[in-house]
Amino acid sequence: MFALAMGIATANAQENVTVETTNGSEQPTLTKEVYPQKEADGDLYHGLSRKLTFDRMIPPHGLEVTYDKTVHVIFPAEVRYVDLGSPDLIAGKADGAENVIRVKATVRNFPNETNMSVITEDGSFYTFNVKYAAEPLLLNVEMCDFIHDGSTVNRPNNAQEIYLKELGSESPMLVRLIMKSIHKQNKREVKHIGCKRFGIQYLLKGIYTHNGLLYFHTEIKNQSNVPFDVDYITWKIVDKKVAKRTAVQEQIILPLRAQNYATLVPGKKSERTVFTMAKFTIPDDKCLVVELNEKNGGRHQSFVIENEDLVRAGTINELQVR
Repeated sequence: MFALAMGIATANAQENVTVETTNGSEQPTLTKEVYPQKEADGDLYHGLSRKLTFDRMIPPHGLEVTYDKTVHVIFPAEVRYVDLGSPDLIAGKADGAENVIRVKATVRNFPNETNMSVITEDGSFYTFNVKYAAEPLLLNVEMCDFIHDGSTVNRPNNAQEIYLKELGSESPMLVRLIMKSIHKQNKREVKHIGCKRFGIQYLLKGIYTHNGLLYFHTEIKNQSNVPFDVDYITWKIVDKKVAKRTAVQEQIILPLRAQNYATLVPGKKSERTVFTMAKFTIPDDKCLVVELNEKNGGRHQSFVIENEDLVRAGTINELQVR
C-alpha cells in the first residue's frame, strides 16, 4: 500500500495536480493538460488522463462523396487497410489496382460527417473527414508521397510510422529508402554470380543486410534486339545433389518488397531490381537457386547463391536517395 501511495503521489506531482478538501471530500485541482474527472464534464475518463496536444494529431483531409458517382483516391503505395467510420460509406480497391481506393455513399444525403482511414504498404497512415455532396468538387484524388520533418508546423496529412508484421522491427519507410539507395548507388559488390544465355545476362550485383532483412541487387541485360518479357522470378532453396528417382525438396523464398521490378527489358537495354527478404541462411548441403523465366519464350536464366555468399552480405552504413 505504501508503494502504491508513493506511485500515485509521484504521478500527481509529475502532472502538477494538487488536492483540495471540500465538504470533507478530496477533489483534484487539475492543470489544463489533464482531463477533469467530473460526470458533468463531457470529457469523463476512468482516472486522470493527459490531453492530446496538436503535435500528436495527423490532420485529416477533407473528402466529398456522393451516391451517383464514384470518388477514386490514388495512393503512392499498395493499400493494406481501410476503415470506414459509418455504414453510409462503401469503399474498396479498384479492380487490378492495389493502390487505388474507390469510395461512394450508400445512402443519399446522409447528414452527419464521418471519417475514413487508410494504411499503405510503405507504412503511411492517411485519414479523411468525409461528408456528402450532391456534386463533389474532386472525383479523382492523388495523394502525395512525402516525408515530414517531425515539427508541429510542418506535420503532414500522412504519418509514415506504421510498422508491418512481415518487416519485423524495421520501418517500411526505412526499407524503401534502403532499396532506393542500393538502386541509386548501383555498385557491383558481387562479381562471380550470374549467367548468360541467348543474348540475355542475369547478374547478382550485391547482397546487403540490415536489421534482420536481406537485400539482393540484381540486373537483367538484354544484349539482343528482341525484347525480353519477364514472366516470373523464383527464389528457392534446393539440395545440391539429388539422386535419381528421389523427390526434390524445395523451399520457396518469397520477396517482401521489390524496388523497380522489371517486367520488360527492351533490346540493347538493361534493368535493375532490388529485392527485400526476411533473413535466412542456407544449410551446407543446399543452395539458393534464382530463376528468371521469359514469358512466351525459352531464354530462361538461373544462378546459384551459396551460404558463404549470404554470410558475407554487406552492411548498410549510409543512404543515398537523391
